[in-house]
Amino acid sequence: MAFSDRLLAAWYQGHPALKLLQPLEWLYRRVVVGKRQRFLAGQGEIYQPPVPLVVVGNITVGGTGKTPLILWLVEHCQRLGLRVGVVSRGYGAKPPHLPWRVDAQDSAEVAGDEPLLIVQRCGVPLMIDPDRSRAVQALLAAEPLDLILSDDGLQHYRLARDLELVLIDAARGLGNRRCLPAGPLREPVERLHSVDALLYNGASDDRDDGFAFQLQPSALVNLQSGERRGVEHFAPGQAVHAVAGIGNPQRFFNTLETLHWRPVPHAFADHAQFSAQALAFSPPLPLVMTEKDAVKCRGFAAADWWYLAVDAVPSPAFVAWFDTQLMRLLPDRLLP
Repeated sequence: MAFSDRLLAAWYQGHPALKLLQPLEWLYRRVVVGKRQRFLAGQGEIYQPPVPLVVVGNITVGGTGKTPLILWLVEHCQRLGLRVGVVSRGYGAKPPHLPWRVDAQDSAEVAGDEPLLIVQRCGVPLMIDPDRSRAVQALLAAEPLDLILSDDGLQHYRLARDLELVLIDAARGLGNRRCLPAGPLREPVERLHSVDALLYNGASDDRDDGFAFQLQPSALVNLQSGERRGVEHFAPGQAVHAVAGIGNPQRFFNTLETLHWRPVPHAFADHAQFSAQALAFSPPLPLVMTEKDAVKCRGFAAADWWYLAVDAVPSPAFVAWFDTQLMRLLPDRLLP
């Protein structure tokens, strides 16, 4: 097991050695709390976009289902007739310059896997730059927009925001509730009291402090041909090689089990780069991966490689709440 995997397990399952990291945690907390206090006091250079900006982020390290929810938010806003754009840090991307507007024909090496997935799925204008304020300004210079979604960036305090949506894995929760490096939190747990909404990925019902949303498998898509098949394409009991280079690979493997397949799990680091050799598993079986991984593998995919498309399904209460927020932020664009 890699060191990062052991550390992740310790954060969520407990380990006495984490006490040794508490002095470093104290220093980390001082830095992040100080950054937020300066933001709240209006100190430093803070960019206020001329259109509403919604941050979709988390306070935990690891996957929480951000990308599927952003896709849902984009498509929901588009259905309402809103012109929506997205900004992203573009983790792992190596574009010719920054900021960079992602094109559906870009490679994952240029654009980053998650930004490329978002653009290929729904064609939304998307700009990447670690300086998200600069990304927002470049996006607004290129497109007339009503609303901008920030993919992550909860802790990017040089960018003002109108709404903060924070995602939490319902099964893993907040682990030991400690900050880095002694725990998985990017900010102290008290930060959650100041956000606008919490969304629990995998929860079956809304909670007192937040909304539920599920990730629903919708189709199998062949990497070579683009052919779409229903999730019943594989019979119950079918063994498949399961590939996941995401923040929480086990959630993907569990999803395949709910479809009554028998996944042979192959967990990779989040944002991992792949090759045909790295995915040449034995025995020969169909291979199923996440959509995020698929954008990096189409160029060398075999005929029986598929990705599982999933759609976020937020609770009706969240949909109603979010529509109310849009009405408040954009009264001239969304008349009752």
